Amino acid sequence: MSLICMNSVLLPAQIITLSEMQQKAEANYPAIARYDIIEKTKEFDLSNANRAYLPQGTLSAQATWQSDVTHLAVDLPEEMPPLTIPVPDQDQYRLLAELNQLIWDGGNISAQKRSLKANAEVQKKQLDTEMYALHERVNNLYFGILLMKSNLQQQTILENELQRNYENVATYVKNGVANEADLSVVKVEQLKAGQQRIQLEATLDAYIRMLSVLAGTSLNEEMTFVKPNLDDELISPIINRPELKMFNAQEQAIETQESLLKAKNMPRLGAFVQGGYAKPGLNMFDTEFSPYFLGGIRLSWNFANLYTLQNDKKKIDLQQQTLKTQRETFLQNLFMQIPLQQTEIEKYKKTMLDDEEIIRHQTLIRKAAEVKVENGTMTVSDLMKEINSEEAAKQAKTLHEIQYLLSVYALKHTTNN
Repeated sequence: MSLICMNSVLLPAQIITLSEMQQKAEANYPAIARYDIIEKTKEFDLSNANRAYLPQGTLSAQATWQSDVTHLAVDLPEEMPPLTIPVPDQDQYRLLAELNQLIWDGGNISAQKRSLKANAEVQKKQLDTEMYALHERVNNLYFGILLMKSNLQQQTILENELQRNYENVATYVKNGVANEADLSVVKVEQLKAGQQRIQLEATLDAYIRMLSVLAGTSLNEEMTFVKPNLDDELISPIINRPELKMFNAQEQAIETQESLLKAKNMPRLGAFVQGGYAKPGLNMFDTEFSPYFLGGIRLSWNFANLYTLQNDKKKIDLQQQTLKTQRETFLQNLFMQIPLQQTEIEKYKKTMLDDEEIIRHQTLIRKAAEVKVENGTMTVSDLMKEINSEEAAKQAKTLHEIQYLLSVYALKHTTNN
């Protein structure tokens, strides 16, 4: 069988376990790189938010022409000399540099940082649920491999049994007890068994290839895939799914939106410094370019956000209601699924109790049929039916064991316990 080359190298013991495959599948899953991306993005966003506390500088230039300027007409006594008051030019120019320092922003930056952290946590929890779903795919492939390998072992027993009967019938033909047609009946069953082996090997090869891709390691049918030991009675009914943690993270993120909305509607206090070069400067009657400087404290309050405040609050309430509905729907589906899975487990446990007894009786029937054929009281065709019935009973036992394991792990996956 051809193998898929991977980077990982298995242990020399060539022992494969389900938990090992789940761990390898997680480590090999491409989406795992998103954890680091989410964390780095959060760090950049927080760093940007903190920089709002740094002084913010602006530079602007302005040139204007106005239709009128200030004229001062002063009536003076005749004995006083005339007073000349310059008239500003109608064309004015200004180059301005301003530096603003935030003193208090109503908690807006702190709310932004809490919101950024909460949203990053939501993304991580969403990724956790995606990674958790990977376990179920690994489980299905692993137990499929166990089933195919068990069926192949049973197939070998069947082929040996058919070969033994072929040799017996050949002897009967020589002794005149059977004819060539009886020998052909056994040969047909041997050919069918060979076809069945081809199908089993092809299915096993497909399962191993797919699990190799998921786990990022090279697997083959010569390796020992260990059947997990478990006690289904120890499965806790408490649901510990990552989706619940994701819902909690989303709830916290919505709460940060409330804080952010409140902070956006608070006033802001800051200090500022301006320096400029203008015509006119601070003296509006000076018709020459001159530098100037001023500084102070500025209080600003944007009331425009109050227009949409109530609607924004209602939107947040709707988000909370939607999240509550999603959580309840998720839990209800699980509560419906758990009893079905528990019933499946009990069904297979009871079924397996009778498998050994069925095989024992089928083996007795097959041995009795062989004696009858030897004595000439039963046809070889009827003997083949009994052999096939015995084989079907053995394969059913193997199937029930794997189905039992798969149902237990399905319940463990549903509750994450």
